[in-house]
Amino acid sequence: MSLLTEERQEPVPVAPTPSRFDPRRLLLAVAAPLLAALVALAVSSVALIASGSNPFTVYARMLSEGTTLRSLLITVNNAVPLYLSALAVALGFRMGLFNIGVQGQYQLAALLAAAAGAAVTLPGPLHIAFVIVVAMAVGALWAGVAGVLKTARGVSEVISTIMLNVIAGGLAAYLLTTYLQERVEGSNNSRTPLLPESARLPDLDGLLLAVGIEPPQGTRLGGFLVVAIVVGVLYALVVSRSRFGFELRATGLNPSAAVAAGVDAKRMTVVTMLLSGAIAGMVGLPQLLGQSYSYGLDFQTGLGFTGIGVALLGRGSPVGIAFAALLFAFLERSSATLQRIDVPTEIYVIMQGSIVLSVVVAYEAVRRAGVAQAERAVRRATEPGAAVDA
Repeated sequence: MSLLTEERQEPVPVAPTPSRFDPRRLLLAVAAPLLAALVALAVSSVALIASGSNPFTVYARMLSEGTTLRSLLITVNNAVPLYLSALAVALGFRMGLFNIGVQGQYQLAALLAAAAGAAVTLPGPLHIAFVIVVAMAVGALWAGVAGVLKTARGVSEVISTIMLNVIAGGLAAYLLTTYLQERVEGSNNSRTPLLPESARLPDLDGLLLAVGIEPPQGTRLGGFLVVAIVVGVLYALVVSRSRFGFELRATGLNPSAAVAAGVDAKRMTVVTMLLSGAIAGMVGLPQLLGQSYSYGLDFQTGLGFTGIGVALLGRGSPVGIAFAALLFAFLERSSATLQRIDVPTEIYVIMQGSIVLSVVVAYEAVRRAGVAQAERAVRRATEPGAAVDA
C-alpha cells in the first residue's frame, strides 16, 4: 500500500471549445448585414412613398443606370477619396479616438500641397511623390494638434477636431486669397497656380484597354486608385501584423490593461492621430492630381463627414470599408438618376443615413444575441451533471 494516498478530485466543468465550423456563429455573422439591408430598404421605401414615387420603379432605374460602364467608372473614382477618409477615421476608432477633423485636415493639406507642387520643378514620379508627402505631412501635423491637446491638457479630440475644422476652413481661405492664389487679369476666381504636367497623375485607361475595356468618351479611371489600394494594404498590415497595431488594438479594447502591460497611452494617442491625419491629408489628392490640378474655393468638401459613415459601415476592415465606399459612391452617382425621374435628390442622403443607422443597430443587436448565446452555452456546461470535455 502506498504511503501517499491520491486525493480524488471532482472534474471541473468547462465551457465547450468552439468547433472550427459553428453554424450558429455563421448565421449571426450573416444576419447583421441582411438585417441592416432590410431595414435600410424599408426606411428608404417609406421616404420614396412619402415623396410620391414607386420604390420598385426607382430602385430598378437606379440599378440599370448605375451599372453602365460610365457610371461604374465614376463610382470607382468617387469611392477613392471616401475610402481614404474612412481609413483615417477607422484608424482612430481602433484606439477609441474619434477623428472628426478629416475635413479640415485634407482641406488644408490639399491647399498647401497644391501651392508647394506648383512652386517646384521635379521629374514626374518625384514631383507626384513630393505633392503626396507634403499633403500627408500637413494632415498629420494638423491632426497632431488634437493629439497633443488631448495628452497634455485632456481636451476631448471630438471637440478639438471639430473646432480645428472651422479654423482650417478659415485659414485655407485666408492663405489662398492673400498669398497663394494665381493672379489672372480680369478673373475673380481664386485658385492656386496649375500643377505642371510632371505633377499630374496619369490615369489607368491603358490598363482597361489592355483587358479589353474601352472607357466611354469623357470618362477615365483615376490613377490614385493604385495609391488607395497600397494605403489599404499597409493599413491592414500595420493594424493586424505589427507591434504598433497590437498596442493600438489593446489600448482601444482596454486602456487600463494596456497601460498596466507597459503601453505608453499618451505616445500611442499622439502617434495614432498623426497617422490618421497623414491618411486624411491624401483625401483631396485624387481631385488635385487627377482632375482640377489646382486648389480653389470650389474644392470638394464634405468628404470628411461622409467618411465617418463609411468607416462605421465598413466596421473598420479595409475590405469592408472598400465595399462601403463603393456603395456610398453608387448612391451619390444615383442622385443624378433620381433628379431625372422627378425624385427629390435628398432621398439619396436619406438612404445613406438609413444604411449607417441600420448597420449600427443591426450589429449591436447581433452582438447582444451572440453574447446571450455564449452565456447560455457556459451555463449549460457548468450545470451539475454536464458533460466535460476531455
